[in-house]
Amino acid sequence: MNRCKWVNLNNPAYIKYHDEEWAKPSYEDNYLFEMLILESFQAGLSWECILNKRNAFKKAYDNFNISKVANYDEKKVNELLNNKDIIRNKLKIRASINNAKVFIEIQKEYKSFSNYIWSFTNNKIIKNKNDIFTPTSDLSDKISKDLKKRGMKFVGSTIIYSYLQAIGVINDHETTCNFYKNS
Repeated sequence: MNRCKWVNLNNPAYIKYHDEEWAKPSYEDNYLFEMLILESFQAGLSWECILNKRNAFKKAYDNFNISKVANYDEKKVNELLNNKDIIRNKLKIRASINNAKVFIEIQKEYKSFSNYIWSFTNNKIIKNKNDIFTPTSDLSDKISKDLKKRGMKFVGSTIIYSYLQAIGVINDHETTCNFYKNS
């Protein structure tokens, strides 16, 4: 089977993520929230590093329960800062709590975060037509700017581009990848 070249074929979790999740359209708010948090923690790190810690993040972040994360207090922040199984970056941890609050506000405004994020493409998937890697796009610039205006942190255009790939708004499978051909 041909996969995208970035997949570490020695890491079963990476293969599974590529084959079963990446670039598959997602509309479920809890999953969209999970991926937003994980992508924001990726800043400056590799996705593989985050993916390898995903289960620890799920446990530490109450299975990415948006309401719970939005209500984390200083005790929980300290618990997260002392959790050796996740990325212990104080700014990213505080941003995740802040972003949960903004996420909820967007849900209220749009009836769901899914409605919000997919509105930028009129519910259409943007499919890669070549294998030229771009870390940002006009779309990621626009969404990043809007999320920042709403008060989110760690949502720069590169992070948002990766996020859009992860949740299937952008299908960036390489043209030689079996998943490109079958999507």
